[in-house]
Amino acid sequence: MSGASEAYDEVVTDVMPARQRYLSRLSNSFTLGILIVIIAIFAARNGTSFLNARNFNDIIIDSSQLVVLTVGMTFVIITAGIDLSIGSVLILSSVVAAKVTIALSGTPQDIARFEFPTQHIGIPVGLAAGVLTGLLCGLINGMLVTRLQMPSFIVTLGMLGMALGLGQLLSGGTSVPNVPPDVQTAIGLRELVGFELGGQRIRITPPVVIAYGIALVAAVVLNRTRFGRYTYAIGSNAAASRRAGINVDLHLVKVFALSGLMAGVAGAMDLMRFGTASVGSHQSDNLAAISAAVIGGTSLFGGIGTIGGSVVGAFIPTVLRNGLVITRIEPFWQNVAIGAVLILAVYIDQRRRKAEERM
Repeated sequence: MSGASEAYDEVVTDVMPARQRYLSRLSNSFTLGILIVIIAIFAARNGTSFLNARNFNDIIIDSSQLVVLTVGMTFVIITAGIDLSIGSVLILSSVVAAKVTIALSGTPQDIARFEFPTQHIGIPVGLAAGVLTGLLCGLINGMLVTRLQMPSFIVTLGMLGMALGLGQLLSGGTSVPNVPPDVQTAIGLRELVGFELGGQRIRITPPVVIAYGIALVAAVVLNRTRFGRYTYAIGSNAAASRRAGINVDLHLVKVFALSGLMAGVAGAMDLMRFGTASVGSHQSDNLAAISAAVIGGTSLFGGIGTIGGSVVGAFIPTVLRNGLVITRIEPFWQNVAIGAVLILAVYIDQRRRKAEERM
């Protein structure tokens, strides 16, 4: 079987890139065009309050968590799966990270006095616990999808409810208080690189470095490694991949674990950025990540997608939120706008699929 696997690997290496490059070039150009149009609309409406260096710096920082979620979602969708649980897993991971951080940063008496004598232990262990929580949720998703032969839509929908429920139970349904402030001030908001541009301070913070570092590594993995080639192959034809000797079930478990891991990283980043864990936000992040991936060129039918396109796509929901806030439109309209973008993304994906079938 190893010979068949190597032969199939060679075919995937030779055939996929040419087909992928052509479709991705079209999708990425269209995605970039949509982003430019959205920016132009908000710039025309809001002027310099939107179109300035500081605001774009804020957009880059705000996009960091969605970029991480979209990276994991891209791998899942390329395999023709879906992960609806990432928003809730993010919430659960953030709550776990906050609770573990608090528990290991001092005694209950210390915490009551808002003192954290052992936060140098509590903060890194807490953040790691949040990341591992996401990984565990992703592994459970992958095992249920493969072992029980259940649709990923149903499995991850169930995980969505379970992760959110557990997060609410652990937090009492409210934001987690008494998190050591150094999580935010010394890590999440720390200025790694800063410079003046047009009289405004531009900051590069750890969440930005983490997010775009992950995106860069993911792009290399997807395009330059066997893991990436198998991801494309399974999404294109899972049955043929099995006949060629690829362990499809094991690979799918890895892909869902990766998606959960990214949600865990995003949860830890959320704690770093805001200094607390909130169960009242991020519940629509799954829609935003799906929209970003699909409108960025990842096909819901599987086998097609790029990290670069997904990263560009991640800016669309972020820019929409930012522009709507500046325009002082009610926050509820943000979800309406993101839902509309998702419908548009699916429509574009269907049209792209039909065009591919005519090739």
